[in-house]
Amino acid sequence: MSDLFVARSLEEIRFWSRIMKEHSFFLRLGFRCEDTQLIHEANQFYAVFEQIELKSHAYEANTDPQTIRQFNTEVYTAASYIWAFKRKVLGLILSCQLPGANNFPLLVDHISREANYFRNRLAELNAGRLEPLPDAIIDENVFFLKIMADHAKFIGHLLDPSERKLVEQAREFSHDFDQLVFQAIDLSSMRPQSQTVPLLSQFVGQNKVSVKSLRDFKKTARDLINDCRIKSIIHPLLADHVFREAEHFLVILDMFEHFLQGRNGSESY
Repeated sequence: MSDLFVARSLEEIRFWSRIMKEHSFFLRLGFRCEDTQLIHEANQFYAVFEQIELKSHAYEANTDPQTIRQFNTEVYTAASYIWAFKRKVLGLILSCQLPGANNFPLLVDHISREANYFRNRLAELNAGRLEPLPDAIIDENVFFLKIMADHAKFIGHLLDPSERKLVEQAREFSHDFDQLVFQAIDLSSMRPQSQTVPLLSQFVGQNKVSVKSLRDFKKTARDLINDCRIKSIIHPLLADHVFREAEHFLVILDMFEHFLQGRNGSESY
């Protein structure tokens, strides 16, 4: 179990520390040139999470669990600080104190939700209290389906309006994932009666098909942006960023699918 704790902790930190680092970069790009204090803070967070990312790769699966537990606590603190920074920025935007800045309020809320998810995951790992898988299947999908729906909206708004076909595709994905979010919330509200293997298997399988389709769309958009073949204001790193998050969600869905298949058709838990 100690090996599993170390492996899962490092996996989460390696993935999410890079995401947090890139969030800092995206926020900085969206600030106005006169927002020098906010730019400075974003640069500081970039450096903090870059160091965390590098440190995470210095550890191995056989690292002492107590060392990793201390590292998790350190990273939890950094994630809490960047969460607070993101919520501060959101408050400034919503109170019209950053007119002309280019960070959508929904984007700032989106990245703060990811920071909160990250720190909660670290707290759960250190406490040894991960959710039972039937609950995790629903809660992870509620969280990540909303993330995917947001991505589709961001892509649609950052593509040039003349890219009509791609804009329309992004809108369709936004609508489809909004519907999946609502379905996930409905399934959540029916707990525990909804947590049967047939229902959860259908739920995971349906979502997996949709996420694969969105992942492929993101990959195409990323490649087109990298080759300068479409018109947009999407930074190439942002295109790759949202692609990697879809890939991460698919890994989680694969894990859930494998677990459900191992239930051998059992109706409940």
